[in-house]
Amino acid sequence: MNLQYRIKNLKSYLANLPGWRTDRKLVVFQSDDWGSVRMPSQKVYKILLERGIPVSNLAYQRFDNLATGEDFETLFSVLTSFKDINGNHPVITANTILTNPDFKKIKETEFSEYHYELFTDTLKRYGGDFLGAFDQWKTGIQLGVFYPQFHGREHLNIKRWMKALKNNVGNVRFAFDHGVFDLSTNNVIHKESFMDALDISNEEDLKNQESYLKEGLSLFEDLFGFRSKTFTAPCYVWHPKLEKSLYENGVLGLQGGWVQKIPVDSDKIQYQKKRHYTGKKNRWGQIYLVRNAEFEPSQEPSIDWIGDVLNRADISFLMKKPLIISTHRLNFIGSLDIENRNKNLKLLKQLLKKLQERHPELEFLHSAELVDQILV
Repeated sequence: MNLQYRIKNLKSYLANLPGWRTDRKLVVFQSDDWGSVRMPSQKVYKILLERGIPVSNLAYQRFDNLATGEDFETLFSVLTSFKDINGNHPVITANTILTNPDFKKIKETEFSEYHYELFTDTLKRYGGDFLGAFDQWKTGIQLGVFYPQFHGREHLNIKRWMKALKNNVGNVRFAFDHGVFDLSTNNVIHKESFMDALDISNEEDLKNQESYLKEGLSLFEDLFGFRSKTFTAPCYVWHPKLEKSLYENGVLGLQGGWVQKIPVDSDKIQYQKKRHYTGKKNRWGQIYLVRNAEFEPSQEPSIDWIGDVLNRADISFLMKKPLIISTHRLNFIGSLDIENRNKNLKLLKQLLKKLQERHPELEFLHSAELVDQILV
C-alpha cells in the first residue's frame, strides 16, 4: 500500500469520525444533473470541436446529455437485478433540474430577458429517442429504483450567462445558437463557466436565488406529485442564508460533499469553505448528507472504481456510517457514446455484486429515506 493511498484512507477515517451513527449498513446512490441539458448531440459536439473549442477535454461535454428511454431501460435492468435483505432494489436518488433555458425566447428578446422551459418540454423539443423518456421516470419511481429529488430550477448562473450573452463574450453566442449554455473544459468554476447556479454577489442576488428555489420546488411538486425532502446545490455552491428558504419549502436534508462553497463574490469567483458531516444539523434542524464515496468512471476511467468504492464501504461501515455514493448522470447516458454507457453499466453491475458479497446485510435507501432514519 503506497503512501498516497494510506493518506487517502486516513483522511476518509477522519472525515467519517463525527456525526450520526448506525449499526445498519446503509447504501445510498446520489446522482446529479437529471433533467438539465448539456451536449445536445454528437453533431453539435463535432461543430464545437471544429470551431476550435476543446470540449473533448471534459467528460461532461463528451458524454452528458438528457436521458433517452433506452438509457433508463438499460439502467433499470441493472438495478432491478439486485435486492437487499429487505427485498429492495438499489435506488438512484435522481437529483433533478426542473428547467432549461428557452433559447428561442431569449434570442427574441435580443438577450435582454431570461426565459426557461420545463425539462419535459425540452425532451419534446429534442424529439426522436427522447420522446416518451419521461414515462421512464415514472416507471423508475414505480419500480423503486429511481427517486427524484431537487437539484435546482436550473443548473445555470443566469446573471453571469445573460451578461456574457448581452456582451457577446467569446464563443458564448456560438454555443447558444447550438443549444449549449456552458463551454467549460475542466471542472474549475471560472468567469466563463455558468454551471454554479447559486453563486451570488449581493443581497439582490440572494433574493433572486430564494425566488428561483421556491419556484423550482413548486415545479418539482407539480411534476412528481410529492415535495422534495432533500436538495443538492449545483457545484456544491450555496449561501447558508438560502437554507431557511429551503426549509420553509419542505427541504429537510442537504446533500453535498465534505465542503460547502459559500459565495463571497460571484464576479470574482471567490468562496469561503465550510465543512460538513452526515447528521450535522443547521439552525433550522436540516440534516447534511455528506457523500463519502464516488463512482465516476466517465470522468476518470483509469481509476479502479469498484475497488475504491469497496474500500470506502469498509471504512464507512467500520465507522458505523452510511455509504453515500456520488455518481453523476453522465455515467449512464448513451446518446453521445453508447459504448461508454454500456461499459459503465457493466461496472455498476460488478460493483453491486461485490458490495453484496462483501456486505450481504446491506440495505439500499434513497436520500429522503436516509433523512427519515436520521431524524427518528
